[in-house]
Order: sequence, then C-alpha cells, then structure tokens
Amino acid sequence: MQKLQTSTLLKKKFTFNILDTIEVEVEVNENPYSLPVEDLFTMAARINKKRSFLFVSKVLGKHLPIDANKGLITAALLAARYLESVKGVKCPDTPHLLDKFIRNEPLSGSAFIPSSIRPVVIGFAETATALGHAFFDSFKSADFFHTTREILVGREPEITFEEEHSHATSHRCYIPKAMIQNEREIILVDDEMTTGKTALNIIQSIHSQFPRAIYTVVSILDWRSDEHTMKFTQLEKELGITIRTVSLIAGKVEVKQLRDVHKRNKGNERENNFTSSKEIIQLGPFFSSSDYQTSRNLERFIQETGRFGITSIDNQTNHLKISKAAAFLRLKRIGGKTLCLGTGEFMYIPMKLAAEMGQDVSYQSTTRSPIHIENKQGYGARFGVSFPAPEDPEITHFVYNIPPFEYDEVFVFFEREVDSQHLQPIITELEKLQIKSIKLIFFSAKRGEYNE
Repeated sequence: MQKLQTSTLLKKKFTFNILDTIEVEVEVNENPYSLPVEDLFTMAARINKKRSFLFVSKVLGKHLPIDANKGLITAALLAARYLESVKGVKCPDTPHLLDKFIRNEPLSGSAFIPSSIRPVVIGFAETATALGHAFFDSFKSADFFHTTREILVGREPEITFEEEHSHATSHRCYIPKAMIQNEREIILVDDEMTTGKTALNIIQSIHSQFPRAIYTVVSILDWRSDEHTMKFTQLEKELGITIRTVSLIAGKVEVKQLRDVHKRNKGNERENNFTSSKEIIQLGPFFSSSDYQTSRNLERFIQETGRFGITSIDNQTNHLKISKAAAFLRLKRIGGKTLCLGTGEFMYIPMKLAAEMGQDVSYQSTTRSPIHIENKQGYGARFGVSFPAPEDPEITHFVYNIPPFEYDEVFVFFEREVDSQHLQPIITELEKLQIKSIKLIFFSAKRGEYNE
C-alpha cells in the first residue's frame, strides 16, 4: 500500500498509494525528536466527499488498536515540545519520554510543566478528546475542557464553531464562563492539521466573545501548506493576536486523485453462530455524576471526562479514581488478550484504565468516520464493523482493524447506561469477531452489575 523512498529516520519524502485510487506525497520538513514517521500513522480512504483521505494514527487509539501507554506518552511529548519551542524552557523529561516511546514502555512520573504556566487547554471532539486531556496531564496548574457534538437538555454552550471537513461538523463547549472569561493563553489540541481551518474557526469564535492576546495550536501532525499558514498570519493581523503552533511532525502534503474510490466490502459479513459471554459492570461508585444529559439518553454524563471543564487539582483526584477503578477491572479479566474499547468522545478515561489493567491489553475507540475497508497489508482500515451508536441509535459508529479471533475479551466503555435493546447491535458485531467475553462498562447508571 505504501512505498517509502528510504528506510532511515532521515528520510524526508514519502509516497502513499491508497487503494490505487489516491496518491499522497508527504514531505517532512520538521521532525525535532527524529521520530520514525511510520510509527505515527498510515493512511486510508474516507467515505467523505469533502476529504477523500485520512491519516490513520498509530498513537491515538481511534482507528487502530494501540498500547494505551503509547497514546499517553505521545501527548506528553507534545507537552514537552510546547515547553521547549513556545516557552523556551529545556524539558528534562524529554529524553526519558522519547526512550519510553521507542521502547513502548509505560508512562511514569507526574506533571512537569511548572505552575507558573497556566493555560486553558481545549481538546477537539471526537478524535482528540483523549489526546487533549493527556496533554493537559503534563501541566501542574491549568484548566481543561473538550468540545462536544452533544446537544444538552436545557443548556446553552458558551462557544460553538464548525469543522467543515468532518463527518459531524458542529462543536459545542459547555463550560463555566469563568473558565474562558479571562486573558489566559488558550491551547487548542488536535491530532493533525491539514488546513488548520478548524483551529482558526474556534479562535475566531472564542475571540469574538472572550478576547485575549495569545493562542497556541498543538497537533501531532502539521501538514499546512504555505497558503494555509498565511491564513494564520492574516488572522493574527486582523485580530491583533499571536498564534503559535507546535507539532511533532510538520511538512507538506500533495494529494492526487487517480480515480474514484469504488465502494469496498463492508467488512465482516460472515454468518455468525458464535455466542460470547456477557457481563455488565457498573463503575458509577468510582466516579461523579454531573447535571448534564441529552434528550435521547436521560442518564447523566460524568464530571471526570473534562467535557464540562476540570482543573489540574480535579485531575489529580480523577487519576486516583481511575486507578481504583482499574484495580477493580483487573479482577474482572479472564486472562489472555484483552481489548478496551472507548465509545465516541469517551476516550481518555478508557485509555487511562487500559494503561493500568495489566499485560496484553490494547486500547481503541469507536468512531463516526466511515472509511473504505480493504484487507491489504499496510492499509489503514483492514477490517471493520458498524452499528447504531447505543447512546444515540440515529448515529452510526464504526470499529476498525479488529480481525476475528484477535481478542479473548473486550471491555466496552460507555459513559452512560443505555437500554438493552440499543446494546444488541454492537454485541452482535463483536460476537462476529469471535470474542469469548464481552463486558459492558457503565460509568453513570442506575442498575447494579449482573451477568447474562
């Protein structure tokens, strides 16, 4: 699927041939930590008229299963890069983090960005909710929230903005006004920038109501062209602000559409006579219910996600809660290879739990993004299942890159309890993957634990 011009870390140019229909040429201009580019992403063809290709991250845990520690370390590396490139402060943790990234070892240590640096960190839904929160973990004194696509009952968002190329375009921010009504630096965290338009949209939205002098945009990958970079400069002049950018990899992308991508197979269409054991596990006692709900699901969201805003002090308490919940879940494992599956925007807490649940545990999440599936070596979506999202059946969710017989058990994490009839479609799809044990985890629910 991909042809690389050389196999050394110093290579600058890559050519990705996506299903013989799209050719993407990538030129890497900045790679400050000399990270192997092939360790960060592969590519796939999107089912989306606005953008035909997708950078499939190998460190986010969205479309590909990962070791959860890899995702957490990637976010910490971004924080180290921010400290060095924006604040001009040498980060003593950088060599330690790079070593752990390459060796794929667990993240250890606490926040390393001093309390004198007090930004408001914002993660983009849905792909960067975990990345943004994990980036925020590195700060001793900051605030964090992530955008959401949810429409809450009886609540008006403080900020809204649009992401035109996304499968679900509208973002909302339900936070205490005091968290944004200040002059502190705003740091926007996303997985990748191709045009940077999403970042500019939210900066304009924030600045129209809550102006300040400095904004920083942080992303793992930055592929903006000179034209798109100039739009950042133009907005700086227009608003009288400074916009700084931070990334682990930066360069240019050229896309050639060779031909239309024809509809591929839908994924796992085989007949299924396999029956998994099922168990519902309630983690509500470990976490705190919020006052927020949607009209489609009257169960409350939890406080600890950051969707409604948290501080660094809150975050320290949340980590203790997560560790206690992970210890409880370790006792629920049957042994063997385990997948922890987050759902939609609910990514960070499942990722942190997966990192503390023991050996042979992988992590990923469901997604709204429809991708062409092709079981081809190196392609970004080799397997896939789809189902109505249990928390909102009008939305289709997808899970990619889980071959049959890959896992002995799966923990599926739902922030809120859902009705049993809405759970059946995802259970049916997971059973097609020949997984022995399916554990459905609720963080905000009325019922206790039971077995089927």
